[in-house]
Amino acid sequence: MTRPPFYRLNICLFALLLCAPLSTLRSAPSGDDHLLEIMQRELTRATTSLAKSDPAPYFTSYAVEDGDGIVIAAVNGSIILSSSAHNRRADVMMRVGSAALDNTHGTSRPSGIVSGFIPLGDDPDATARVLWQLTNREYQQASGAFLRVKTDSAVRSQEEDQSPDFSKETAAKELGGTLGPLSLDQKAWEGRLRRVSARFLKYPDVYSSIVTFQAANSRSYLATSEGTAIAEPSAIARLVIEGESRAQDGMDLLRVETFQSNSSTKLPSEQELVAKVDKIGADLGALRSAPAAEPYIGPALLSGRAAAVFFHEVLGHRLEGHRQRDEREGQTFTKKVNQQVLPPFLSVVDDPTLKELGGVELAGHYDFDDEGVPAERVVAVENGILKNFLMSRMPITNFSHSNGHGRRQATLMPTGRQGNLIVTSTKTVKDSELRQQFIEEIKKQGKPYGLYFEDIQGGFTLTTRELPQAFQVIPVMVWRVYPDGRPDELVRGVDIVGTPLLSLNNIISTGDTEQVFNGICGAESGQVPVAAAAPAMLFSEIEVQKRAKGTQRPPLLPAPGLASSPTKTDTRP
Repeated sequence: MTRPPFYRLNICLFALLLCAPLSTLRSAPSGDDHLLEIMQRELTRATTSLAKSDPAPYFTSYAVEDGDGIVIAAVNGSIILSSSAHNRRADVMMRVGSAALDNTHGTSRPSGIVSGFIPLGDDPDATARVLWQLTNREYQQASGAFLRVKTDSAVRSQEEDQSPDFSKETAAKELGGTLGPLSLDQKAWEGRLRRVSARFLKYPDVYSSIVTFQAANSRSYLATSEGTAIAEPSAIARLVIEGESRAQDGMDLLRVETFQSNSSTKLPSEQELVAKVDKIGADLGALRSAPAAEPYIGPALLSGRAAAVFFHEVLGHRLEGHRQRDEREGQTFTKKVNQQVLPPFLSVVDDPTLKELGGVELAGHYDFDDEGVPAERVVAVENGILKNFLMSRMPITNFSHSNGHGRRQATLMPTGRQGNLIVTSTKTVKDSELRQQFIEEIKKQGKPYGLYFEDIQGGFTLTTRELPQAFQVIPVMVWRVYPDGRPDELVRGVDIVGTPLLSLNNIISTGDTEQVFNGICGAESGQVPVAAAAPAMLFSEIEVQKRAKGTQRPPLLPAPGLASSPTKTDTRP
């Protein structure tokens, strides 16, 4: 999630969000499509007509998302939501002026888009009429904004980055095959979710829980005045299990497990899902009785999943191209190209062309970005040296073209965003040896314990100049590791805090096995599916602070109809 325009935080929650976009995982090309033809005809007519206007648009695009989806949610063995829908949403984007300066400049970027729903059938007259209405609305909005942009440019001080507002790219043409209507047994899935959610009734300390399932077939269309014409199918299935409890001191405790694939048949079996509910219930019970953590600075070990989320938050967002240009941004890495920003044994790529890693499907895969530019593998950091940024069609100094990372949620303008962020290391040891190095580092620094971060649910990072260049990462399962051989001790209420340049260079060694975390990331251009992958990492120093908590006590009245309590489970890693 994100909180612009007040704080312009980039907040990513690695969990299923029902409002998340339905399109990801692409299919092989084939077939044809009448809707794209209708869009192209109306776009040609509109472009020809508006060329006579003053000011005239120099770029117009029509994007349509045609989605057929199902959402089911269950609580405590009962269905609270089961719905299916088919809709088509159109976005008309327009740029008035010239590529050097147009209506989307600076804070006027939202003026480049209007949205609305279009007819479900391929009736050319009905569809063209709605596109015509949206195009007129967008021209009025864009032309007025361009006049304000020109006025502001004349009276304000010169910007440091004088790059154009839009890059010229080669037109792309891709006609993907159709998937057909979504076909699954909705009643069968309702039964499965009832049974899985009912398992939470065995856990009296889980005060609220929900199991949600979302599946969709969709087709994305893009037609531009430059000649780009793309139609791509997609299919996705997501399932999330969420449980929440509260400690006696008022601290809220949350555990979430998410699963994602391009087919509902590839999601875990019912037996596996029930086991995850048991794990969540056991974890929450252990967290309720765990001591609250104290502020700490010292050695820390992050699991691969935790390290992946850490890098997504702390480094990934600062590699997004538009942040190097916006003068409200902190521009942490803007002038550090070809300089060392990570330890020399670490490299980072963002590769949306990659469909899976180690047998795990990657949520950040796509063939074309949301501006019609082919996805590219981008080497962002090589052997610790910064090499590149994640670029949309918004140029920055020394990076004048897109590398296929312009991404967005419907109704929002695209910006440079992460896809599949992958961290690799040349300084690896076996994970068992990494733990021993961790213990030796604790002894070396004379600390009473170190912290092992088993899982992280998300976090946010501050990137604006008005606020400190800091981040906050939210772990959920954290253990004190004692150097004298005592058993690891679970603690709660820990948030990792720090500044990026210092924290990223405290990594001293890594494990040899990469782990993947799939999720949804929210920023200025909305929520997009992403993946992050990294090996376990040993930090010489990490700082943690106490997490904010409420004052409300756990429920005084016992929950009704509870089954017998489950056998206590050892949740140590």
